Amino acid sequence: MSRLARRLTLIGLALAATLLTGTVGFTLIDHFPVFDAFYMTLTTMTTVGYGEIHPLSHAGRVFNSFLIFFGVTTIFIAIGAMTQTIIEMEFGDAIGKRRNKRMIDKLKDHYIICGYGRVGRGAANELMHAGVPFVVVDIAPERVERAMLAGMLAVAADSTRDETLHQVGIERARGLVAALATDADNLFVLLSAKGLNREIFVATRAAEEGTEEKMRRAGADAVFAPYSITGHRLAQSLLRPHVLQFLDFTTKEVGEDVSIEQVRVSENSEMVNRTIKDMQLRKEVGVIVMAIRKSDGEMVFNPPADTAVRGGDFLIVMGHPGNLRSLENLLAARRGR
Repeated sequence: MSRLARRLTLIGLALAATLLTGTVGFTLIDHFPVFDAFYMTLTTMTTVGYGEIHPLSHAGRVFNSFLIFFGVTTIFIAIGAMTQTIIEMEFGDAIGKRRNKRMIDKLKDHYIICGYGRVGRGAANELMHAGVPFVVVDIAPERVERAMLAGMLAVAADSTRDETLHQVGIERARGLVAALATDADNLFVLLSAKGLNREIFVATRAAEEGTEEKMRRAGADAVFAPYSITGHRLAQSLLRPHVLQFLDFTTKEVGEDVSIEQVRVSENSEMVNRTIKDMQLRKEVGVIVMAIRKSDGEMVFNPPADTAVRGGDFLIVMGHPGNLRSLENLLAARRGR
């Protein structure tokens, strides 16, 4: 049920309940005919003031006093709600766009998703699940409306234009996903994003064969070819189904109680220069270190116990969300604290 329909339903139920209460009350207390009781209730609620249809007893006047209070209050609330509904219907788009703009202007270290097709929706859902700030940009108003109904910040605009990227805070953004329909558009967004913010991390899709290398030469930090990846996974499901099951376990939603995360080691952390064995992360924190991405770009899988961590390294770890947050705090703690 839409918000408008829900509001109208509540207004109707409140009015009907007040009318029913008044009609039943006058009928039982002063034995009014049903229509006279309804008419008395209606004139009381609307403050028309035609007077009493039949003389009221003391009990009837006490009841009528409460009916005046609650009935008039209900009418005023109904009028206010209807007025608000009319204003929202007339100016809702303008108010919504202004609110959207204020929220986007406050974003910092956020992500931008260009394109809300199948690939863009998947990326948006993952970011939403992670609880990080992001904004969706799509040229199709119906897709933008779909994103907003899902509770996301979204803008209907052409993401290949520099002014659009400025509008969604490209200078303050941490990363961008280029998930438009064509490789040409994604390449255009990539070049524009890198030109406006040299430090931004850009992940893009590549539909055509041979485009992946061009995207990387243009500055893409990560390039994904959906059709190539799908074909590879299909073959893996035939040749090595258990390996594929493990990959799905590590790349998809593991479950409510287990997550896989990357945690950065601060340069000032008290854990710098300690080995995996010394930190005792599995015993003390309850997480498993699956890999270490060294600050120079080297990836060390299943690191030996004597592997020392350095400031700027990323630990790829698996564990309960609460334990992962404890690890983040531990690796960010300064020496001497």
